[in-house]
Order: sequence, then C-alpha cells, then structure tokens
Amino acid sequence: MRIGVLAIQGDVREHKNHLVKVGATPVEVRTLQDFSGVDGLIIPGGESTTIGMLMQEEGLIDAIRARVINDSFPVYGTCAGLILLAKDVVGPSPARIGLMDITAGRNAYGRQLASFEAMVPVPSLPGADFPAVFIRAPQIVAMGLGVAALAVYDGQVVMAEEGSLLVSAFHPEMSGDVRIHQYFVDKVRKMLGVPQ
Repeated sequence: MRIGVLAIQGDVREHKNHLVKVGATPVEVRTLQDFSGVDGLIIPGGESTTIGMLMQEEGLIDAIRARVINDSFPVYGTCAGLILLAKDVVGPSPARIGLMDITAGRNAYGRQLASFEAMVPVPSLPGADFPAVFIRAPQIVAMGLGVAALAVYDGQVVMAEEGSLLVSAFHPEMSGDVRIHQYFVDKVRKMLGVPQ
C-alpha cells in the first residue's frame, strides 16, 4: 500500500513515520509523477494559501480532483488539508481541490499561541479518546447531508468523512497515536478491494 504525503509543507516526516507503523509505504509527493504512483494521499498542515498555490503550479489540484471524481481516490486532509479539500471557505479562499461538501473557517481556534491539545472522542476508533493537537486549526462551520461527523470537540465537528475524503482539524501525526493513520490506510485498502 503506497500512501503519498504531500511534501510541500507541514509534518511530512511525522506522517511518514506513522504510515510505516501501520504497515503502509509512504511516498513523498511533489510532482505529478510522484502522485501517479500512490494509492491514497495525505495533505498535511501548513499555510493553505501557499500549499494551494504550489499545488496549482504543479498541476496537482486538477490531477487530484480528477482521480477523486473518476476513481474515488482516497485523500486525508489535516488542518490546512481540510481547507484545501473544502468546497467553501469563509473569507479569503486559496486555490484548492474543493470537493468535500463542507465549509471551513480558517484559524478558527486562534493564532499559534492559542494552540492546544485535547482528548477527543472518536467513536469509529477502538480504544480511548484520541490525543488531538490543534495548531491554528480550522473549523468545519457547515456540512452537507452526505458528510459524516467522526469527532466532535466542544460542540464543534473536528473530524469528518465523505466518500473517499477524510479530514481533521487537528494534527494526528503530532501524537504517538497511529489509530487515525490506521483508519485511513484501512479505508484505502477497502476502496481498492485489498484484504486487510
């Protein structure tokens, strides 16, 4: 199972380490050629405007959008990745994939100094609450009927899923807990029809 990690900004190494721990082969994705050889893609956090601009320059936005629409290609967006997957964004809107039926609010939890960690219940994961790290995190301020809320913190949806798309407002790679990466890899396997 080859899982791409968009290697423009963010915790690329941490995502790759988590993928190895759950039995996947991580691949750094910077170009269309890199992207063509992966079974799923993680879009890490960072600055969504910069990431979107660089993805657009490389042709990755159109390529990802086409694979999601035509092949139900699995993509997991964390933090800035959530914004890049959202159909709508409150305020200035970066170039983005824009396929998930959510509206994202940028930096909704405040600036870098307002970053925090919280134990968040994720009912679809086995075991205890998840140690979620929020850094200049976005919020999901609206969701379409086809979007499933997977985790709620303080009355706000912070993890959601629609078809092949998965998003979280927090950074799972910054904890030692690999269950969300396992969940995504299992999702990729299921969509490819590969036995788990």
